[in-house]
Amino acid sequence: MQITSVGHAGFHIQTEAGSILCDPWVTPAYFASWVPFPDNTGLDWDALGNVDYLYVSHLHKDHFDPDTLSKHVNKDATVLLPDYPVPDLRRELENLGFTKFFETTDSVKHTVSGPEGDLDIMIIALRAPADGPIGDSGLIVSDGESTVFNMNDARPIDMDVMHEAFGKIDIHLLQYSGAIWYPMVYDIPKKTKANFGKQKRQRGMDRCRSYIDQVDATWIVPSAGPPVFLDDDLRDLNDDHGDEGNIFPDQQVFLEQLRIHGREGGLLMIPGSVVDLKGSEHMTLTHPIPDEQVEAIFTNKAAYIEDMAQRFAPVIAAQKATWAPAEGEPLLSALKAKFEPIMAQSDLICDGIGYPVGLVMGDETVVLDFPKRVVREPIEGEGKYRYGFRIAPELVRTVLRDDEPDWVNTIFLSTRFTAWRIGGYNEFLYTFFKCLTDERIAYADGWFAEAHDDSASIELGGYEIQRRCPHLKADLSKFGVVDGTTLTCNLHGWQWDLESGRCKTSKGHELRSSKL
Repeated sequence: MQITSVGHAGFHIQTEAGSILCDPWVTPAYFASWVPFPDNTGLDWDALGNVDYLYVSHLHKDHFDPDTLSKHVNKDATVLLPDYPVPDLRRELENLGFTKFFETTDSVKHTVSGPEGDLDIMIIALRAPADGPIGDSGLIVSDGESTVFNMNDARPIDMDVMHEAFGKIDIHLLQYSGAIWYPMVYDIPKKTKANFGKQKRQRGMDRCRSYIDQVDATWIVPSAGPPVFLDDDLRDLNDDHGDEGNIFPDQQVFLEQLRIHGREGGLLMIPGSVVDLKGSEHMTLTHPIPDEQVEAIFTNKAAYIEDMAQRFAPVIAAQKATWAPAEGEPLLSALKAKFEPIMAQSDLICDGIGYPVGLVMGDETVVLDFPKRVVREPIEGEGKYRYGFRIAPELVRTVLRDDEPDWVNTIFLSTRFTAWRIGGYNEFLYTFFKCLTDERIAYADGWFAEAHDDSASIELGGYEIQRRCPHLKADLSKFGVVDGTTLTCNLHGWQWDLESGRCKTSKGHELRSSKL
């Protein structure tokens, strides 16, 4: 098996039985904020796209790149399709000209047969509203001699099904770095923001090491991040100036974390790096440039980013030129038309949000009044909203013009906004912004309403607690950490007070807990 990094979460997997291209991303994403790091524009994308199979893990734009898929990927390739409840991913790929789909069943081992032989595959599909937009996934591929688990930035809750189906995993490709706007965009004191960022940075790497322990692969490749931010307004988001609160550590930082914790097998891959694999007994790694030049990307990172910024400036400017103009009719009526029908279909989510939310767009403020299910003007004297966003009007006009179904996957991941909140994170609010179609909101509201079995218990840190996390059902015997009376689930960093069962991270999501 030969695995070539094509940048970020992208890999080309070559076997004697066929080739698979995974998550090819080249085009700057999220309002031209994110760019693959290191630069992958010099790869031969026509050659990489001439494959037997295509795997797109989910619809986030650093995984689903319509421009690259349209221009460079063979339309006769068979798409390995995750088992998602809403068919948006298939529809988007069909719109790009793909016609052959192998529909997998979640966490079931399949055999795909091509002109050159058979491959065993499994796609672990995550289907909670918090995953992707309505979905995220990881791919396991075995050619009978070597097995790769491409977890990208998915967060599976059960590794046992994979081990039962495939046995030993030889190489594990997974995310370790940040892929969020928190805490950078929040209007909080600088020192507090730095402390939150430091916690977020370490939790991400701790979660990654927990997955590495569970998968127990021979070789480990940190991937799916970080992006690089090349726009002048966003350059400070790069981890190139010694900021311990930066949530975007690079590959070398994580590989050092592995060494500190005594874990061997970490591999550094940049776009064009190739691993030749023969089970767990043989591995060779080659880079497209001399080793000292690879090292210089990370030791002289600020200079490398500056060079990229100059080369990408025309690309970013061209994307900005496609945005809607900032000026125009007041946004109130367009936002009412967009949001009120979704509010009317989502009683559980609107009740979970539970308060009016402010949108400040230049000189105009609009209120999303979730308790009343209306979008309205501010009421004199109602004070500061518990949750609010300051967003440039041209960004809002662009997503409205494009009938965008997911503001999280456009505006929020761009980090081109600021936010404030009083109290904890509200998962229902961000779920709402991901689900701006009838299909998505119906599924998300039903998912939250569905009863989940929490009858199984474990003992942890002197407490008996329910085994499954109230957030996304992670196994707390594997992801739970107790510090005093606080339980942290390292899958997403959510916390609970063990004395009361109260969730300290978000509204609702109480934990069953009792002291032993």
